[in-house]
Amino acid sequence: MGRVVKRAFKYRFCPSPEQARELSRTFGCVRLVYNKALEERTRAYTVEGRKVSYVESSALLTEWKRTEGLAFLNEVSSVPLQQGLRHLQAGFANFFAKRAKYPTFKSKKKSQASAEYTRSGFRWRDGALTLAKMSEPLNIVWSRPLPEGAQPSTVTVSCDAAGRWHVSILVEDTIARLDPAAHAVGVDAGITSLVTLSTGEKITNPKHERRDRKRLAKAQRELTRKAKGSNNRRKARLKVARVHARITDRRRDFLHKLTTRLVRENQTVVIEDLSVRNMVGNHSLARAISDAAWRDMRGMLEYKCSWYGRELIAVDRWFPSSKLCSGCGTIAGKMPLNIRDWVCAACGVTHDRDVNAAKNILAAGLAER
Repeated sequence: MGRVVKRAFKYRFCPSPEQARELSRTFGCVRLVYNKALEERTRAYTVEGRKVSYVESSALLTEWKRTEGLAFLNEVSSVPLQQGLRHLQAGFANFFAKRAKYPTFKSKKKSQASAEYTRSGFRWRDGALTLAKMSEPLNIVWSRPLPEGAQPSTVTVSCDAAGRWHVSILVEDTIARLDPAAHAVGVDAGITSLVTLSTGEKITNPKHERRDRKRLAKAQRELTRKAKGSNNRRKARLKVARVHARITDRRRDFLHKLTTRLVRENQTVVIEDLSVRNMVGNHSLARAISDAAWRDMRGMLEYKCSWYGRELIAVDRWFPSSKLCSGCGTIAGKMPLNIRDWVCAACGVTHDRDVNAAKNILAAGLAER
């Protein structure tokens, strides 16, 4: 039995010069409206002690469009502007619910600009996507087909720091559940080995950032030598962004393949509930931890397990998985990170630190069911 989910399909596209100008203008207007609405909400909250609703923000947008200085807001589609206000409303809702920090202003120098279009802001006909205020459809590189009969509900257009244009199309898709599997696996996240499985298998960490570190350092040195505001500096910044994009793409591709394999082969996947934000506070390991992208891996496991009918269990981060003997249950004393193998004083079994931890994580997860 399949499960109906909302799923985003992301594609590259090549805009015409006119489309690029229209989208760049739209990105700027979305950023301006968002910042002005945030400024007004902050003023009302700090000076008058009141909260501004989405309806009030929308009314303000109408007033801004009527002023001489902001009349250019009428030149772009109103849909992305309204969506920007909805995103700000969601940001404040998360802040007041203590799920997120206070919303911040959008910067022109931010790595990615985007605009979101709902159904009234685009036309989908015969596999061609045309955005509001545009006469021609986007030239999309269809790297994979959309689900048959899919009707987009939301379209998000973005341009990243490397100058690549993307369109993300949100549709309803039916995900077929996988056949039940007979196996369960414990996963211990690491740095030398990206993950160690309770089966004893170790997945080597590709260390994508380290492999491109020389290329990145060279591009960053060239950037620092260029005069600020010059065309050469813009070109150098683009080179740096392209190296970062290469690292990110390769890392994401590897994690997708790994997490898909784990979900397909196992009915239950048990992981540690790691606090990556706190762990990167360790400056000697921060770069390696960020390169390992444990948070991204967990996110992929969460939605893939949900899609395919698998079970994901997170074990408490304080569980002594490394120091606990998986054979007899004895807890060893202090165990610094440089100790990779140890012998249990009670039963005499020699443990590989990571394999032992993965076995304990699996046992703890299954016990929590």
